[in-house]
Amino acid sequence: MKIELPSQPFKYVTENSQECDPQTAFIKTKQNENYLGNALENSAHSVIVASDIAPLFGLDRIKIIGITGTNGKTTTASAIYSMLLDLGYKAAMQGTRGFFLNDTVAEGKSLTTPSVLNTYRHIYQAVTAGCEYFVMEVSSHAIVQKRIEGIPFALKVLTNITQDHLDYHKTLEDYIYVKNSFFQDETKKLINKDEPRATFNYKNAYSYGAENPATYKVMAYSLNKGVSGVLKHFEQVESFNSPMHGFFNVYNLTAAIASVHLVTDKKLSEVCEVVDGFAGVSGRMEKVSEDPLVIVDFAHTPDGMEQVLNALKEKEILVVFGAGGDRDRLKRPLMGKVASKFAKKVYVTSDNPRSEDPDAIIEDIIKGLDEAEEVYVEVNRRKAIAQALEDQEGEEIVLILGKGDETHQIIYDQKLPFDDREVVRELLNIEG
Repeated sequence: MKIELPSQPFKYVTENSQECDPQTAFIKTKQNENYLGNALENSAHSVIVASDIAPLFGLDRIKIIGITGTNGKTTTASAIYSMLLDLGYKAAMQGTRGFFLNDTVAEGKSLTTPSVLNTYRHIYQAVTAGCEYFVMEVSSHAIVQKRIEGIPFALKVLTNITQDHLDYHKTLEDYIYVKNSFFQDETKKLINKDEPRATFNYKNAYSYGAENPATYKVMAYSLNKGVSGVLKHFEQVESFNSPMHGFFNVYNLTAAIASVHLVTDKKLSEVCEVVDGFAGVSGRMEKVSEDPLVIVDFAHTPDGMEQVLNALKEKEILVVFGAGGDRDRLKRPLMGKVASKFAKKVYVTSDNPRSEDPDAIIEDIIKGLDEAEEVYVEVNRRKAIAQALEDQEGEEIVLILGKGDETHQIIYDQKLPFDDREVVRELLNIEG
């Protein structure tokens, strides 16, 4: 992808060495530095780093909010974006769900955090559209690969740190280090005070939490008919209400409220008033059917699963899930253990097996199953969902985890159409 930049010694910039020519400068990044020789062979005008051109994309003319954490990034980012819009600001959001610009979908799903140049391009689009805020998810991969190089964050937010992506980071300690490295500078930051693994630079640090003293402290909450909470900020006390479900969303919403309060000139009471305008994210605790009650969620880590299952622990749960192939194998038995702890019946199936043998992935999961009343194994995800729906009785909830609003199943190098929600609707003859 070439981008034209006016009034520069070069006409274009690119991250792709193959696109270089005498008019095009090569942006060297941690991801493409091995292709520097190829860029020079193609007569690149010059070699620059991303931070050299950041001002040309208007990065200094918009407030950028970056959210990282194992779970809750998408919901927290989406809540911040929604609240900013409801408060009358113009805003953009980049993340797992795609790129959104002033309440419209500008681009579909891609990486949680795209390449440096793509993020710069999105920020430029936001600035051009008059946006005052740019909300973005920041993945651990992006931190390591410096895909956020040159971005002047107005606020950095930490949701939590639990096990994930050990296929890439190798050890939990390395993963924790990477997440925390995002918070070691003096940028304004908002930290989950209840996350024991968090370490950060205390300069310009604010906090939120429900268990420990925090700048934004949840004094009380209720999970009846949604989420409601009482929030204390120094001597000020405000309440908020949301149609969302689950204790984990108390944290997500508190992080969003605190973030908006920290980056705008709005009163905390004004921010809390618009919380109920955010109904949640597609594929996150999404109710697909009322009778029987079927819920789909993106949870794909042991902690994410426990949060969702714990939110429904008053009910008897039939849970359908698998684990991704070519990813962290160590979390698979842990996911099985969580499922067996909370569910009445467990249905273990496939979830993007990629190049791995689906049966081998299932075997890894089963090693952690030790307390469930019943375990049903079916490698075909559609059949596993169908079996759970057939077995459901009375007030039991069918909970389908792992894919959320994903619309494909990845098997080897093929992306085959598959949407848990559409499968449920077809099996129950529900119109979408």
